[in-house]
Amino acid sequence: MIVTLIGYRGSGKSSVGRELAHRLSFPFADADAELERRAGKSIRQIFADDGESAFRDLEEQVIADLLLSSGRLVLAAGGGAVLRESTRARLAAAGPIVWLRATAEHLAARIAADASTAERRPNLTALGGLDEIRELLEQREPIYRAAADLTVETEGLTPAEIAERIARELDLREPAS
Repeated sequence: MIVTLIGYRGSGKSSVGRELAHRLSFPFADADAELERRAGKSIRQIFADDGESAFRDLEEQVIADLLLSSGRLVLAAGGGAVLRESTRARLAAAGPIVWLRATAEHLAARIAADASTAERRPNLTALGGLDEIRELLEQREPIYRAAADLTVETEGLTPAEIAERIARELDLREPAS
């Protein structure tokens, strides 16, 4: 079984994914980190050098490869990975999809607190900051909602609490020791 975490940048996909993978004794993969490893450069640099379309092509290939690499996996998908129907279909066929949801204000605060985000991730609109997050959430929330088998409101919860809720809601049992 592959459990995929989706949601906007800063929603906690990587930190929750590591917690959930540990809890389930599954491998963990971060699609953005794998994409950067393969490209040999940051997402920001990929956007600058090659544009968003080339980035989305690489993202789609990385996710397809990760889904084929393991029968058991917790996957943190990139924030925009669900924008392509073909990627959504692959994720849905692989197992449950969990949307980690938060308000634009909460996401902006989390992104601002992560110094590596500014270095590695580009602005996706001319707006930047909170206005960009609000605009993109307005576009993406219907897609996240339609793709998700489970939605978890993340505000006020630790990654461990979110992982526990996901495991409970999806009826995933920890392996016997």
